[in-house]
Amino acid sequence: MKIESQIEKISSFQHLELLANQVVEGFISGMHKSPFHGFSAEFAEHKVYNAGESTRHIDWKLFAKTDRLYTKRYEEETNLRCHLIIDNSSSMHYPKLKDSQQFYESKIGFSVLASAVLMNLLKKQRDAVGLSVYSDTYEYYAPEKGSDRHHRMLINKLEQLLVPQKASKNTDTITFLHQIAEKMHRRSMIVLFTDMFQSGPETSGEQALFNALQHLKHNKHKVVLFHVIDSKTELNFDFDNTPRKFIDVETGDEVNIFADNVKQEYEKMAERYFKKLALTCAQNKIKYVPVAVGENFEKILTTYLIEKQTFG
Repeated sequence: MKIESQIEKISSFQHLELLANQVVEGFISGMHKSPFHGFSAEFAEHKVYNAGESTRHIDWKLFAKTDRLYTKRYEEETNLRCHLIIDNSSSMHYPKLKDSQQFYESKIGFSVLASAVLMNLLKKQRDAVGLSVYSDTYEYYAPEKGSDRHHRMLINKLEQLLVPQKASKNTDTITFLHQIAEKMHRRSMIVLFTDMFQSGPETSGEQALFNALQHLKHNKHKVVLFHVIDSKTELNFDFDNTPRKFIDVETGDEVNIFADNVKQEYEKMAERYFKKLALTCAQNKIKYVPVAVGENFEKILTTYLIEKQTFG
């Protein structure tokens, strides 16, 4: 039975692209109710066919509907370059999932599926996408490309991130954001998925983190920060009042407490931290979007489309 459940989980990883496609198709079909009414789901411009031109790019489906000949126009270069960054530290592999839960109910699973969803949309729009993954090391880097082969390679890498970690990995967001920034030579939209947990002294650590985010903006890049959280426990501290041992998944530090004793103070501190993040990002012209595991992906897709429109 154990082997069967493992096979089932592995096959669900292989369905990552299918799931991403379903999310995007559902979003596109619902866009007539949104501010994106008129946004083309075909992702290719059409022009009237002129006699003597090659018939290779004639849109025969459109001909069947309109009885007029149009050709699809493809741009020589991609419209946009997008670089996805995923924090793969141990805190992102929280909460620990029960067998009945889907992989995207953890922070890493949510970030992986959200990235696959964005990649699917980028592919439809003939845009180029790259990927960086970091934790306590710079685990993976792929530059922005638009080919099908490249897309499959990135999907394969995303699937690998869903495998449970054997060892604890600290977060070194600051170091690796600086390294990623140095690799970004051509103007791009940079999309970061992280829970914004970092070690070190609170004030100096936060300042260093914002310096690293600011570095990502050099060369006029646009930066979108998706702050991924498990809102039930990380924002609302929703635990029953039995004595509990809380263990830091990255450092192994332990503390024994009754949740009720610290709930009020914890929630105040969490709210203060979120507000400070939002304010500092706004001051630095970084798009800050808190997202909770279990939410749908509409917020992520809508944010991407709005930011693309202002990318210019």
